[in-house]
Amino acid sequence: MKIGFIGTGVMGSRMAQRLLGHGFQVAVHNRTFQKVQPLIKNGAIYSETVSELSNQCEIICTCLSMPQDVMTVYMSKQGIIDNAKPGTICIDFTSVGADTSKIINRMAGAKEISYLDCPVSGGPEGAESGTLTIMAGGGEMAFQKVKPVLDVLGDTIEYMGPSGSGSIAKLINQYLVSVHSLAASEAMVTGAAYGLDSEQLLKVLKTSYGDSKILRRHMEQYVLPRHFTPGGAVKYVHKDVLLANQLLQEAGLTQFTGRMAEKAFQKAVEKELSEQDMSAVIKILEEETGTVVKLKD
Repeated sequence: MKIGFIGTGVMGSRMAQRLLGHGFQVAVHNRTFQKVQPLIKNGAIYSETVSELSNQCEIICTCLSMPQDVMTVYMSKQGIIDNAKPGTICIDFTSVGADTSKIINRMAGAKEISYLDCPVSGGPEGAESGTLTIMAGGGEMAFQKVKPVLDVLGDTIEYMGPSGSGSIAKLINQYLVSVHSLAASEAMVTGAAYGLDSEQLLKVLKTSYGDSKILRRHMEQYVLPRHFTPGGAVKYVHKDVLLANQLLQEAGLTQFTGRMAEKAFQKAVEKELSEQDMSAVIKILEEETGTVVKLKD
């Protein structure tokens, strides 16, 4: 079985390496050749174009940045749908809107190609260790066929339903990520503004009902040590909360906290924090209050 992997950035490179490490034959393609070089050294086969890779692989995985990237890779003349063989199964790990997933699924189906929206959660560390949460939407038969591949990449793998279901589940998760990020930032900045020791406050919150994975992740790994090299960048959370807020609006909600999170991440983008870790959203609140959440001097 030959697996193609398109998009070998922070997440994709680690996922492709997991597949190589478990004995799969893997062909890789990325717009930036430098990003595939470590994988080639570890046994991956390099494909110069998407069309070349698509024509040679039985399973094609994509892990891209933005919805427009997914549309281009799948639907352009040199893309997957026009060049993959009938019977190919595509697994898209990108976080996109349900409409994007459904459009690609419909176009792929017309060419007898299966398309699964399988966004993931767990960050680079989860991709590296094979402990990702994978939310799958699309044809259940195709899902069952590629389940052994997904088992290498994640330890919580759920078939959510028809096309778009995986994308919806992921956006709901990202909605919580964005809202929790803002709430944790507001809480810690307020504590610092009133003179509370940030480490001590975090210790208290971690043993109280205010605890959360986001609070621990952001404060322990990024904010307190003032280290904002991204695990998940501001620009991606901003993109996801925009899409998630559309879901909530379409579901009939008129007022929801995600709108505040959207504004906060938009402001972080405007402050040129796009490439920093999502936890850097705290910086706009620190600027407002004139205080910094950090370790003791």
